[in-house]
Amino acid sequence: MAQYGRQKILGRIVVLLILIVILALGGIVWFDYLGVIDAKAFLQPLYRVLRLPTRSPGATGEALSLDAERLALRLEELELRSLELDKKEEALNKRQAEIEQMAAELEDRQKALDEREKTFNLTVQQFENRRVNVEQNSRYLVGMPPDKAVKILIAMDDQDIIDVFRMTEEIAQREGKQSLVAYWLSLMPPERAAELQRKMAGKPRSVP
Repeated sequence: MAQYGRQKILGRIVVLLILIVILALGGIVWFDYLGVIDAKAFLQPLYRVLRLPTRSPGATGEALSLDAERLALRLEELELRSLELDKKEEALNKRQAEIEQMAAELEDRQKALDEREKTFNLTVQQFENRRVNVEQNSRYLVGMPPDKAVKILIAMDDQDIIDVFRMTEEIAQREGKQSLVAYWLSLMPPERAAELQRKMAGKPRSVP
């Protein structure tokens, strides 16, 4: 009875060993087929018996080599693309900096032009106001008795007198009348009259 039990256990062990061998061979075949391991030399007889297709000896290595080459080429393309994008970005940043600098220069020039225009307009306004005042003084003096007008003129600065004289001549020419400038000069002290005439001949007009 005990011998029968030992035979039964031995039979189970043999069956389990056979099953383990079959599973191991199946795993080796499957891993070899997937290319995980290379068991061609060991499994070629089994493949021939089972009439299964076998891989060529260098198929897996060649496939891996091709994949590695494609990957290397792709990585090189990506690196070149990255360098190209970096160059474009650098060029854009440089161009943006140039544009910002030009904008700042244009803004400074515009401010300078605005300031010049403001100064010019102020100068024109002052000139026009002075011209109006000189014309009013001229008409006021023309309407006065000549001797009284000359007393007022003598008390003025030489340039103011010259401006009044020139405005008086301009008004007389515009209105077709006789200018009183020569008569006023004749009533002035000779030295002052000569000095005024000299300055009128040598200095440009301050009031057109």
